[in-house]
Amino acid sequence: MKKRHFADNYIINPMHPLTVNVIGAGGTGCQVVTALARINCALQSLGHTGLDVTVYDDDIVTRANLGRQLFMASEVGANKADVLVTRINRFFDFEWEAVPERYPSNDADTVANITITCVDNVKARIDIGKHLRKWKNKDNDDRTRAYYWLDFGNTAESGQVVLGTVNPIEQPRSKKFEVVKELPCVDKLFDLTAVDEKESGPSCSLAEALTKQDLFINSTLSQLGCDLLWKLISKGSVEQNGLFLNLNTSKMNPINI
Repeated sequence: MKKRHFADNYIINPMHPLTVNVIGAGGTGCQVVTALARINCALQSLGHTGLDVTVYDDDIVTRANLGRQLFMASEVGANKADVLVTRINRFFDFEWEAVPERYPSNDADTVANITITCVDNVKARIDIGKHLRKWKNKDNDDRTRAYYWLDFGNTAESGQVVLGTVNPIEQPRSKKFEVVKELPCVDKLFDLTAVDEKESGPSCSLAEALTKQDLFINSTLSQLGCDLLWKLISKGSVEQNGLFLNLNTSKMNPINI
């Protein structure tokens, strides 16, 4: 019998737009936010309330970002979150929010229905995981109740996407599927403390940046991960809670529930 996870009813039919925090607006984050804009338009066309997105990033645009990330030469020196959200709001007529600072991990009001991490270090993931679980049993209102954590991570030519549940999701009875109420988050699926990270500091040029991350790893990973989120919300269920991608071998392997 196949395993399947069914989304919480609030995700499928919310009273308000689903709150989404995107943490990191760099190589993957800028692609993810653009994909979320498309998801928002599609959901609203289907009668869903859509998404209310907040983007956190304290970094600025550099010349090394041009070409690999979605920024222009005229935006060099500006904050990435501000630039990205301003552009999305103008293009789609949204009212999404940019926060030009690191995601705060001590305030329950910063918890969203869906948290998406596009960060380049392990410590940030560990801290965010602790933050989400710290407030998971708090009697939050609908907009600050945590349901899912979607994490994107990559090396130069490979990466993974992991969709986890912050709180167990009550499941319907099913004779067709083995329903699963908890999906492991990235910090439960992997031992992050054992990861030996390489230097991932800023690059001085696009050529140097491409030695650290392939030109299309971020965009490919973001499309696949956002497709998983799209299926969860629009179809109401998923049979995979992530995937592994290797551009060097052109292989993609799902993480089956």
